[in-house]
Amino acid sequence: MEPKKLGILGLGQMGAGIAQVFAQSGYEVIAVGTAPERIEKSLKGIRKRLAGRVEKGKMTQAEMDAVMGRIKTSTKITDLADCDIVEESVPENLEVKKKLFSELDRICKPETIFGTNTSGLSVTDMAAATKRGDRLIGMHFHNPAPVMQLLELVRTIMTSPETVETAKKWGATLGKTVVVAPDVGGFIVTRLFTPFLLGAVRMLEAGIATREEIDISMKMAVNHPMGPLEVIDFIGLDTELSIAESLYEETREVKYAPPLLLRKMVTAGWLGRKSGRGFYEYK
Repeated sequence: MEPKKLGILGLGQMGAGIAQVFAQSGYEVIAVGTAPERIEKSLKGIRKRLAGRVEKGKMTQAEMDAVMGRIKTSTKITDLADCDIVEESVPENLEVKKKLFSELDRICKPETIFGTNTSGLSVTDMAAATKRGDRLIGMHFHNPAPVMQLLELVRTIMTSPETVETAKKWGATLGKTVVVAPDVGGFIVTRLFTPFLLGAVRMLEAGIATREEIDISMKMAVNHPMGPLEVIDFIGLDTELSIAESLYEETREVKYAPPLLLRKMVTAGWLGRKSGRGFYEYK
């Protein structure tokens, strides 16, 4: 199957970025969000990013208009029925994702491939909630999706070789470098990167260095574009906590155990950029 019409379920920070990637690659996109005002906020973000490309001469106004014209939005999951690929990008809650995939399984045509953008939850558990486990695969885009060049495909023991090959070829049409990982906690990137992020939180918690010292040290010494605490603010402290809890539950390795400071900040509602406060403050 050659995918032509793509669907996105979930229009948060990641979902909106993925919708932009799909539309910029020439695909017609149906993007389903929870409420009209949140959908409009996501579209505004896409327009702003594309306008920045126009200002820099990387895209014409006509090209920007064409990209926006390829994105159709809805609040109804049933509007995803005739998509060739549906990518799920809702918050990291396994039970929510399983319920949504079970619903999509009843709605979508039999040949539709399902992808999940989870960064660490069990793809196998999601596949088992459907009757098409052979056509459900992890499609982990990295944040921000329009910028980061890696697409991490995650195959389960149920994923068919045909689904993997289709996803690999399709991923290349998005301009991404595609890698394939098994369905183990954190896959490749998150499994390696999470202990680094949590280590920065522990260092701050222990008073070894300030937030600025931690972040600037990593940016200046290893040429990271963002420091680890800035990264956690960017992806969301609640998301990072969920990832750490999932990895720790699966592996029982102490390097994945969430620091107490991270838990307390999430309890306080300090979730990073999206709430206006995390390790840093945002207007």
